[in-house]
This record gives sequence, C-alpha cells and structure tokens, in this order.
Amino acid sequence: MSGCRKRRRGSVSSEAGLVEEDVNEDVVDTGVLDTISQQYESLDYDTNFNSLLLDEIRIRGYKFVMQKDIQRWLIMLSVGILTALVACSIDITIEVLAKIKYGWLREWTDHCVAEENNCLYIPYLMWVGLNVIPVTLGSFLVAYIEPVAGGSGIPQIKCYLNGVKVPRVVRIKTLICKAVGVTLSVLGGLAVGKEGPMIHSGAVIAAGISQGKSTSLNIDTKSLPFFRQDREKRDFVSGGAAAGVAAAFGSPVGGVLFALEEGASFWNQSLTWRIFFGSMTSFFTLNMVLSVFKGIPGQLSNGGLLNFGQFDDAKYEVWELPLFVLMGIIGGVLGALYNHINFKLTVFRMRYITSPALKMLEVMIVAAVTATAGFLMIYLISDCKPFGNDPTDNPIQMYCNDGEYHVIGAIWFQTPEQSVRSLLHDPPSSHHLSTLGIFFMVYFLLNCWTYGLSVSSGVFIPTLLAGAAWGRFAGAALETIFPNSGLGDPGKYALLGAAAMLGGVVRMTISLTVILIEATGNLTYGFPIMVVLMVAKWVGDYFNEGLYDIHIQLAGVPLLAWEPPPLSATTYASEVMSNQVVALSPIETVGHIVDILKTTTHNGFPVVDHPMELTDNGRSFGKLRGLILRSELIVLLQHKIFSELYGEWEGKVDMALFRMAYPRYPDISRIYVSTTERDYHMDLRPVMNTTPTTILHSTSMPQMFNLFRALGLRHMLVLNDNNEVVGMVTRKDLARFRVVHQGGSMAREMVHVTEEVQ
Repeated sequence: MSGCRKRRRGSVSSEAGLVEEDVNEDVVDTGVLDTISQQYESLDYDTNFNSLLLDEIRIRGYKFVMQKDIQRWLIMLSVGILTALVACSIDITIEVLAKIKYGWLREWTDHCVAEENNCLYIPYLMWVGLNVIPVTLGSFLVAYIEPVAGGSGIPQIKCYLNGVKVPRVVRIKTLICKAVGVTLSVLGGLAVGKEGPMIHSGAVIAAGISQGKSTSLNIDTKSLPFFRQDREKRDFVSGGAAAGVAAAFGSPVGGVLFALEEGASFWNQSLTWRIFFGSMTSFFTLNMVLSVFKGIPGQLSNGGLLNFGQFDDAKYEVWELPLFVLMGIIGGVLGALYNHINFKLTVFRMRYITSPALKMLEVMIVAAVTATAGFLMIYLISDCKPFGNDPTDNPIQMYCNDGEYHVIGAIWFQTPEQSVRSLLHDPPSSHHLSTLGIFFMVYFLLNCWTYGLSVSSGVFIPTLLAGAAWGRFAGAALETIFPNSGLGDPGKYALLGAAAMLGGVVRMTISLTVILIEATGNLTYGFPIMVVLMVAKWVGDYFNEGLYDIHIQLAGVPLLAWEPPPLSATTYASEVMSNQVVALSPIETVGHIVDILKTTTHNGFPVVDHPMELTDNGRSFGKLRGLILRSELIVLLQHKIFSELYGEWEGKVDMALFRMAYPRYPDISRIYVSTTERDYHMDLRPVMNTTPTTILHSTSMPQMFNLFRALGLRHMLVLNDNNEVVGMVTRKDLARFRVVHQGGSMAREMVHVTEEVQ
C-alpha cells in the first residue's frame, strides 16, 4: 500500500530477546512523528569484561595501555589530515568548475543582451542545462547507489553518536557518494552548501581509519584490532565530525563544541583533547593546501572553506541590543516557518515520491526552477551599481549602463558562499530594498524546497544567505528611516540576520556562536551573535523542533533526549520493560541456540541458572548469571566452539576471534551446523558478560533513563527481589516515552514501534 506502513501495538523490542507474539497490526500513514522504527539497533558502548578480555588485560599490562593511547593520537592526526584533504578536493573542484560555468554564462548573457543579437534564451537554456546535468548525476548517486548519502548527514551522525546504529552511515561508498554528490549539487546551482556533508565525510573517514580495514573493499591491514568495537569507533567518529567542522568553517574550537552540543552523548577529558587535536590538524592542513593552491604557500590566514572575511569597523552601541533581540525573534519565527514548510514537503516526499526515478525527476525540476528564478530576477529587476571594490567575480552588465554591473546578477552568478560574503561586505547602498526583499523570499522558498531532495546537500550556507539577505534589508531600512543615526551598517545586520536565521532553523547556540565568530575572525560581534542565537532558539522552540530533530523523528530513529521525560518518576521499570525474554542456560545445546537465532531477531539473551517459572510475584526467567549477545553466539557457532570438539579449538579462543568478525557479523543462515553438531553443547560462561547492568523492577524512570544514557547501554536487565530476571529494558522501550512541546505547552506521549519507516 503506497504511503502506508504496518505498526505493531505495544512495546516490541528486537534487542530485548522477546518472544514473538501474535499481535494485531493496523496501517498508519507514512510521515508521522509518533513512531519508532524497529529496524534501528543500538551500539554496544558498554564494554563486556568477560573472561577472555580479563585474561588479555592481565597478559598485556600497562605497556599496552600506553601503546593504545599513542595509537589513538596518531589516528586522530590521520583523520584530521585526510578530512582536510577531502575538503580541499571538494573546494578546489567547485571553485575551478564554478568559475568556468559562471564565466560562460556571463559572456553569453552580455553577448545576447545586445539589441543586434537578442538571444537571451541561449544563456537561459545554458543555465538550465548547466544546473540540471551535474545535479542529475549527483542525484543518481543518492537515489540509486547510496541513499544514506543524501542530505547533510548531520542528523545521521547525531543519531550514531547518540548510540543508534544507522545502517551504512559510515561506509566508504557513502563517503564517495557524499563527496562527489555535494560537489555536483553545488555546481548545479542548487540552494545548498558543502559544509554539512563535510561533517559527515569527516565522520566516515574517522570510522574507516580507526578500524584498520574496509569491509566494503575487502581490505584488512591487520592493524589496530583493539579499536574494533563500538565504543572506540564512536569516539573516533565524534572526532571526525569535529574535524569536518574545523575544515568547513575554519573553526577548531567550534568543531569540538559541535561534537559536544549536537553529537556525543558520552564525554571525557581525554576525548576532548584528542578531538581538539584532530580539529587543529584539519584546520592547519586545509590552510596549507589552500595557500599553495592560491599561490601564496605558507600563508595560513585563509580560514576554512567558509570565510566571511574581516569586518574592519566592527562596533555596536548598547541601545542597539533591543534591535538584536528583535532580529532574534524574527529569525526564530522564520526558522520555525522554514521547518514547518520543510516538514510538510518531507512528508509529501515520503508518501508519494518513493521511486528513485521520481526522486531524480524532482531534483531536475528544482534545478531548472532555480535557474529560471535566477534568470527572471536578473531580467525583471533593474538594480545597477557602478564598478567598485565589491567582492564580485562575475559581474554582468545586462541592461545596465557602461561602467555598471547588475547587482542581482552578481549574487546569482557565483556560489552561495561567495554570495554570503558579498551581502556581508558590499558597501552601503549597494542593493535596493526591493531587491533584497524579493531575493530573500525567492531564495527562502528555494531553500525550503531543496533540503530533503535526493542529493548531498548542506543547509548551513543557503540558510545563512537567506538570513543575510533579510538582515541586510533590515540594516538598509534602518538607514533609510533614521539617516545619519549610525544604525545603518548593513554588513553588521546581514551577519546577525544570517546568525538568527540559522539559529532559528537548526537551534544550535554554543557551537554556532563560536563557528560564526571564528569564521568572521572578529570577537566584537560575539555578544550580539549570542543574543540573536539564544532568542532565535527560544522563539523557534515555542513553535516546533529544530530541523535535524524533525527529520530524525520522521525517520523513526529511537533517539534518547538529554533528560528523562518530566514527571516520569511515577513510572517504574516493571511498566517500561519488555517482559517476554528469551533466556539461555550457561551450557546450551547447539541446536537450541541455532533455532533461537533463526526464529528471532533479538540481540541480547540473559543467561540464567534454571528455566522460567511462576513465582508469587509473577513470572521470572531464572536467577541471573550473565548476558550474551547475538554477535558473540554467531562467532562461537562460526568457529564451532563446542564442548565436544574441545581438542580442536583448545587455546585458540580469544578476543581476536570477535574483533575479526566486527562490524558485519555473518547471518545465522550462512552458518552450517550438521545434524550431529546440533546435539553438541556450548559453554557460554567464558564469553558472556558476567556483570551486566541490572536494575530492580521498582526502579523509577528517571533513574533508568539516566543510567542507560550515561553508560551508553544496549540492554538493561530488570530483576526481582530474588535476583531473578523478570524483563529487559532497551533503547526503544525508553525512547517510546517522548516529551512534546507545542505553543509553550508540554505533554508526554507514548509513541508506537513500527516494523519500518520508509
């Protein structure tokens, strides 16, 4: 059924070791916010200190701890360098090809505008063609080859760092499609930026380098085996994301704060230093390479890919603060409107634009409409200015007099980053108020339409450009209304409008403040930027969630919030837990284990002393001995670690077996077990986690939530007063309880768990 999906009633969690029950299913519309997808699993951030790992720790000693620490620093150095090189490749490619593209368009436009030629349809068709062709190629990469490479990638990385295993998000194919795709998207003239995808690219690079192997390419260097676990990998991914921010915005400190504010749920001081080191390395490498490219080798004052340029005469007065607050309010309202429009568009796409061919067709239409909108604005709006020291690479004359250039044409005939810089630094009176107003409305709508297409695209730059347009409009309007008052510095208001707009859309405050300060190289405007960002966030939160959070909820990702739901202390573990658990004995028959793995999709199984029984207080599954994961059982079966075959594997079972199989463990259907072997036995005690995290059935929801989130758990066993297992709590059980903010009111809702979100 198109545009619909199946929904299970009740609490069903594939991680909890549940027994499948016959449950009624109903059909609900795709594109709703009150569902969680069953397809997402959790990462294992908690370390399993089983007998094998403890033996390894005893043998290796303190020298090995130092070696691992040195390796972590070297990996972060490599991540910083490689992220910067990818950023440079993207930036240089776009700069060279965009210069050729807009150079052609300028020449043909100036040629065809002459009365004797009268062939303006030629540059228009050229513009449409030069937009549609690269964008179609970029869309093909996303629609047909790697869908997870679409968008900015920040929501996916945010989910990954929150502890959710997002399929294919850190694979090398994703990186290639992301880097090539965003290059083609920007070249295609869409209202996109390359900064968001750079953050995703850095995260993929970190995930790959830290493992010392590529499963996609079937390459294994046999190095760095001790980092082949979710805990280490996720720490490196947070560092890679920070290095991506440092490369994109020239903001090493902003990168660290971004990873802290938007990403990592688990933090420590040593991780902070390593991430900062990676960000510094990325920033330095990027500057070195770009300085060579620009013919000034060794000059390290370029900043990142996004450099707003210096504000020479930066000052503001205390009585301007109310104006800054007002700009924050406007930014919050516009950001909430943007998010609402984009939410409705995304729901429409999820329901009706489902096939790859339709997704590519929509991208082509948007690319053609973008070129048409730009051409019509250049053709219909007469806004001419004499040549000066304006930061304009491709000025076109159009219908202007000799010695003048067309202002709107100058904005459109360059990349969005250059347009932002133009609006921030063009001299006062460079733009008519009507020009700025029309450009803002057109670009705002194009930006809303573009985010969520099947292309690699960032939302930072187009949102900054739309905000800079209305901010400059506000500054120019103040100068018109109050001439000679000192209020009308259009560049200052363009910067604050850009900050307010972006803050209203993505709702980031701390990291965004530092990113914008580092991108302008000016601390003077730090406080006004903080004011507009905070106000924009407060106002925007009154109406709806941030853009990334909306897309995360639409995807059905079980993201855990920073805090437990308020007033949830009266909800207990016995109400939250999944109470149909598949338990195993410490020594099990091979056939029983194979049957369980084939008939369930669960990932964690309690190991108990005796079978399930009914007690006075309800059902229990036996006295707890430990917890074993599906992946661990798979490896044991794969290598036939059976008690009856002890002589064949004696002395060969260690942690290396499990690290070799990480991260893509074979499916149980690919493991052959003979009829004779089904009667053999497996001893789970050396491999199981003998000290899993447990809680009593009377534990309150806030205690459960804080423990689960702070430790990065995947499974939390619920025990009764006799230390017997009565249930299990997983991420989806907690994520079902969600707080909804709407128009200043707050309510708690319980969302549904669905089979899949399309």
